[in-house]
Amino acid sequence: MARCIEDPRAPERIVHGLAEMVRFRALAIAAGYPDANDCDRLRQDPAFKMAVGRLPETEGDLCSQPTMTRLENLPGTVALKRMMAAMVELFCDSFAAVPRRIILDIDDTEDRAYGQQQLSLFNAHHDSRCFMPIHIYEAVTGKPVAVFLRPGKTPDGTEVALVLRHVVRVLRARWPRVDILVRGDSHYGRPEAMALTVALRPWPSARVTRLRRGCERHRVGYIFGLGGNKVLLRSVAAEAEQIALERLDAAADKTRRYAQFR
Repeated sequence: MARCIEDPRAPERIVHGLAEMVRFRALAIAAGYPDANDCDRLRQDPAFKMAVGRLPETEGDLCSQPTMTRLENLPGTVALKRMMAAMVELFCDSFAAVPRRIILDIDDTEDRAYGQQQLSLFNAHHDSRCFMPIHIYEAVTGKPVAVFLRPGKTPDGTEVALVLRHVVRVLRARWPRVDILVRGDSHYGRPEAMALTVALRPWPSARVTRLRRGCERHRVGYIFGLGGNKVLLRSVAAEAEQIALERLDAAADKTRRYAQFR
């Protein structure tokens, strides 16, 4: 990850290398110290010093909060794209053999902010000021593929397509013949995302038959949730009435029925 960031500092004046700082920050977060201010208290901790490769008694302390904060604000757009690709590369490296198929589960999660941090927004659904990072995991193994920190709002179709484009292209470069299935909730089922998962490029005017054929050709499929709307409710009205009668007859709390329509 550190190799993805260009270090603007004079080499002869560097005391804390980027790799050391990235490792220190990641370990601090994993240990329950999410704030960069915690670095001032942890920089002399023997366990953290050994974890990043410094002898606890004879070598200097780790970096302070101001240095860590400058690191967090250092990566630009290009560096962030490189870091994302590096995360996907690490995911690929974790496999002993090329899999025949991978299932990518994409979703966002509430990450509450305690103050007015950059990019944090008030989210009415969660009733909190938060970030909404996008997570992508491989469903069969549970391995993380990529994580994107983003503002606390629901992603739109363009943003979802951008995330998927970067991830799928890195996977395709490593595994050209692997089958890829993308799964997500209804707010990820945008036309831009559906078109991208099929053709790996925007295809907003594609018809269903072309989407299916493109999916087979590019070995990329999708399963997205579908939010309720008038057309959908009208299409399942008969099934909904039937299942309501079944639930009444069986006195069941829950009843499930599957149906399809075009």
